[in-house]
Amino acid sequence: MSGLTPDLRDRAFRWIADDVDPASRAELQQVVARAMGGVPGAADELADRMAGPLTFGTAGLRGPVRAGPNGMNRAVVVRTTAGLAAWLVAKGHAGGVVVVGRDARHGSEEFAADAAGVLAAAGFDVRALPHPLPTPVLAFLTRSLGAVAGVQITASHNPPADNGYKLYVDGGAQIIPPADREIEAAIAAVGPAVSVPLGGNVTTLGEDALQAYLDSVYVLPRGTARQLRVAATALHGVGAGPLALALHGAGFVDVALVAEQSLPDPDFPTVGFPNPEEPGATDLLLAKASEVDADIAVALDPDADRCAIGVRGRDGEWRMLSGDETGALLGSHILSTTDSPDPLVATTIVSSSLLGSIAAAHGARHALTLTGFKWLMRAGEGLVYAYEEALGHSVDPSHVRDKDGISAAVLACDLAATLRAEGRTLLDALDDLAVAHGVFLTKQISLRVADLATIPALMSRLRATPPTSFAGIPVTAEDLLPEADVLRYTGDGIRVLIRPSGTEPKIKAYLESSSPATPRDSLPQAHATAAHHLAETTAAVAALLEA
Repeated sequence: MSGLTPDLRDRAFRWIADDVDPASRAELQQVVARAMGGVPGAADELADRMAGPLTFGTAGLRGPVRAGPNGMNRAVVVRTTAGLAAWLVAKGHAGGVVVVGRDARHGSEEFAADAAGVLAAAGFDVRALPHPLPTPVLAFLTRSLGAVAGVQITASHNPPADNGYKLYVDGGAQIIPPADREIEAAIAAVGPAVSVPLGGNVTTLGEDALQAYLDSVYVLPRGTARQLRVAATALHGVGAGPLALALHGAGFVDVALVAEQSLPDPDFPTVGFPNPEEPGATDLLLAKASEVDADIAVALDPDADRCAIGVRGRDGEWRMLSGDETGALLGSHILSTTDSPDPLVATTIVSSSLLGSIAAAHGARHALTLTGFKWLMRAGEGLVYAYEEALGHSVDPSHVRDKDGISAAVLACDLAATLRAEGRTLLDALDDLAVAHGVFLTKQISLRVADLATIPALMSRLRATPPTSFAGIPVTAEDLLPEADVLRYTGDGIRVLIRPSGTEPKIKAYLESSSPATPRDSLPQAHATAAHHLAETTAAVAALLEA
């Protein structure tokens, strides 16, 4: 029993005895048996599985589908939902409507059924989505049905082995402190999973639930042009059908889907990492766009809450826009067409500064929030648009209080079609913004760590000895604690932010290099100067993180 302590063994046996799922019990029993037999690595694996519980991070619970408290499994879902039910009752929401949905990942169907069963047994009016559907549909229904909570079983763009539990409250917004810690305390107070009641009446919603969401998306386009050829992919997630319906309903009928990635597949066989931001994830999409001579390419992540846009470059080669580029385009488009008397747009502290300049030019308000849509959706009254650089866009905050890849795709197509009718492209629109506001180039660096202790040690080192310049430009250091664990460095045309990831074992750096507004014929030089400063800053920050 080398490496296996009596305490670890006993905790594992208690968890096994309390588990509701025979398959999970057998799985954990096998790990315990290997650890007791001295199989190399087995005790460490058991310790990792028992290191839970999972905690509510930036986007709810996420973890590998496996037995034990530090994983996504039926026992964890049952106890989590029992804690949620107790918290809702304590907040005066007993008997209220709760909507439960799911994606198509491993375990999602069973986890959603357990969540619905626990809530029904606790006396809530549970409405379950009829089949795997995008997360924005769940967020929309939570708001439109006046639900006290919405639960979506999804791990969004995480690796295939993962699943998760996303929670909406407050009219369809994600939870924020102190609710997350209160719910975790309520979960900790729940007894064994096998003692939690399951059962009761669950109402399965019909297809009209999806249609209600689609009806809200159909009317989003601002312009009348609809001549556009669209290439699109759902990366093996649940978004292909709803996206096609949304585009067709909005008038964009020339849509070519990447067939190999259109049906839900929890193994994500054609992508190493099902995230449109990852290198190679959109290769099939861009090949399809070239094949069909598309005007725009659209990539959704697996639960369709994120949207990435691809364009044909002036050299004829296709490329994906960054989240910041798309954010500037959509923000400008919305502010140019909104009928709101006092519009507000919002982005996060790590996203590009360009949206603030665009807002000022339109006489609109602009807000900066901490990272995550749980903060963006609470930016203030009159919110008409919010985005974060990680491909999240909210173009219809009145209906979906979270990022929504499908509605963002429809509005991006609206802008692209409007420009096409004028003989122009999305790249021309980006040049217009650069002429008016300056060149803003952004980049992200991520350092994945094996030992989580590395992250606070690195942040402490940076606080103790902050850098004084990047790319030869002096910078001022600013520590955003206790508001957030973020370090910010700003100088003339340079901005760097460094923070730990809220969902992964990573430390992230967000870089921006900018140059002032310039005449159109000077854009190439302005781009070159900003790109040079960004490249030098990237090298310096990478060395700083890896030192």
